[in-house]
Amino acid sequence: MINPFSKQCNTEYFDITDTNLNYELSTCLHNRLAGLEGKAVTPVFLCIGTDRATGDCLGPLVGMKLRDFNISYDIYGTLDAPVHALNLKDTIEYIHRNYDNPFIIAIDAALGNPAHVGFITVSDCPMEPGKGVNKKLPIIGDISITGIVNVSGRHDSVLQTTRLYTVMQLANSIAEALRDCLNKKTCEAH
Repeated sequence: MINPFSKQCNTEYFDITDTNLNYELSTCLHNRLAGLEGKAVTPVFLCIGTDRATGDCLGPLVGMKLRDFNISYDIYGTLDAPVHALNLKDTIEYIHRNYDNPFIIAIDAALGNPAHVGFITVSDCPMEPGKGVNKKLPIIGDISITGIVNVSGRHDSVLQTTRLYTVMQLANSIAEALRDCLNKKTCEAH
């Protein structure tokens, strides 16, 4: 098996308190997705998490918002149909069985150092869902987007004690930047 982390990852960080966040994040996403034009791939959003833990509901919140924006790509993982630790493997297998050459844009909550709480990351490498809470789940994503919701290594209930306000800010910022980029509202000049 090829090591998905064998290539050098290009990861960018975005602070949700930055007044230019939407423009900078949507531009970054546009630049990452622009390379798909003309390629025989099917973009699919995989929004990972559960609504049973405040800190882990980022993915389903983004999925729900993207669905409400009526974007043109397929979305897996919403509040009413979450993709979580128990069904992630089956969902990934379903996507690979039912899409020709899927290009998976994985979105999930993450834990990080105190200085990065409230930041969004965009990477051209896959993510390791569940890593922050010591779960061994499938590595996934051609592009990965995370919202850093809390500090890693604090205690086992870190996701249950995460502020909903932080998660909502991150989810809104990610969904709006993706919407604007995909609708080419803020990205047309690039």
